[in-house]
Amino acid sequence: MIGAQALVASLTGAGVDVCFMNPGTSEMHFVSALDAVPAMRGVLALFEGVATGAADGYARIAGQHAAVLLPLGPGLANGLANLHNARRARTPVVVIVGAHATGHARYDAPLQSDIEALARTVSGWVHTSGTTRDLAQDAMRAVAAAQAGQIATLILPADVSWSEGGALAPPRPAGPAPTLQQTTVVDHGQLLTIGQLAAAGPATLLFLGGRALTERGLRAASRISAATGARLLAETFPARMERGAGLPSVDRLAYLAEMAEAQLAGVKDLVLAGARSPVSFFAYPDRASDLVPAGCAVTTLADRDQDVEAALEELADLVAAGTAPVLADSAIRPAEPGPLNAISLANTIAASLPEGAVIADEANTTGFALPMALAGAPRHTLLTLTGGSIGQGMPAATGAAVAAPDRPVLSLEADGSALYTLQALWTQAREQLNVTTVLINNAAYAILRMELARTAAGRPGRRAERMLDLSGPTPDFTLLSTGLGVPASRVTTSGELDKALRVAYAEPGPHLIEAIVPPVVPPPDAGAW
Repeated sequence: MIGAQALVASLTGAGVDVCFMNPGTSEMHFVSALDAVPAMRGVLALFEGVATGAADGYARIAGQHAAVLLPLGPGLANGLANLHNARRARTPVVVIVGAHATGHARYDAPLQSDIEALARTVSGWVHTSGTTRDLAQDAMRAVAAAQAGQIATLILPADVSWSEGGALAPPRPAGPAPTLQQTTVVDHGQLLTIGQLAAAGPATLLFLGGRALTERGLRAASRISAATGARLLAETFPARMERGAGLPSVDRLAYLAEMAEAQLAGVKDLVLAGARSPVSFFAYPDRASDLVPAGCAVTTLADRDQDVEAALEELADLVAAGTAPVLADSAIRPAEPGPLNAISLANTIAASLPEGAVIADEANTTGFALPMALAGAPRHTLLTLTGGSIGQGMPAATGAAVAAPDRPVLSLEADGSALYTLQALWTQAREQLNVTTVLINNAAYAILRMELARTAAGRPGRRAERMLDLSGPTPDFTLLSTGLGVPASRVTTSGELDKALRVAYAEPGPHLIEAIVPPVVPPPDAGAW
């Protein structure tokens, strides 16, 4: 068989049976191999950033590695922003990048570039396959590397793909890169020390991230808090978090540094469970980047490469034996009738949410009320903008719907972010995915208006204001969505939004609801906002 056939067949043998792609000329033999290996499902995207974001969303929900196929260096460059998000989320993604044939590279053709250098900006493992004979083995090394929670990039020269001499390769165990330790991760002495810290009550805070935010991790953390009075807080943008009625409700660290400082005030001992020590997203004049309060000690219960759930359960058994977790009751706040605003938007979304939904949240500034509204909503899985690079939400929702076709997927998308990867709608239409997109249109880069004040850059004049405004013309997202094959409607009131959401959930296939919501405007002293 040719190399591409051996590659695709070996990937499916290793459980990688979905590949998101935007292929080019150098990848045609991989594309052709989809007919020879029907077990591989190819999902086409119109832009590489959609393909990479969809692979990220797929892997977060499927709980296993995803694959993405990209063309040459420029194609990889187009997908880097969402690979950055995947890297921050520790998502296992196998990236296959087509390259010029080995004999063609020396001619410096127009698309020739240093693919390895680009790949290393986001990848924990990078390799260029040199022979058709070794291609499938190289792919299995990539899969094993990705299983460790990182991006693994395999560069595939066209002649290695099209040449005869390929052979199937069996899966490999996860390699020497960071591996999940399934044994006890804290010794008894360390547990006793952390147990004593937790007993100090509210002066101790357990900072949760990664797999601490599964149901198992949350229940154990809640037991510890209930027994000792220690506070709980989750990282700002978790890769995946279970939420809703019947689960412990844990607030997330605020995005704004000054609000995060208020949440952390009074903490004397910060215990990390699957999370990194908190820092500000950006530097600001006259503000500290490290959010840990002065005089606060930082202790690690378990890091992201360890079995955080088991560590939390061991600690709970030590300090909270017989204590039950505190679970959120079902609580829906009815939305006030009338024109939409950020509060009524959040309450309407919570009131209509189906049980078991997946939410890809990139609502940004207008979504500030969503965490509180959704705390008592039906149980759901939350995906967030882990790396902070916008344009993730719609692709991640697309991948999530491929991974879980039996679950409704809700994409909460800000208008500015939507314009980065709007092409995801076309893939949703082609694959008939059950994704409902609420596109929040405030005709502005509202978050940048806020940041203009917070960075002490001054009040915007006419020329600066124009750079933060999406009107003149205002994009018509209902027309754009319809043009990409997704039926769309526009709503301006909470009642219209509620009706549109319930219709969208009841009908198969994708839908878009353009919600007209006034921008959230920061006060003159944005530092207090």
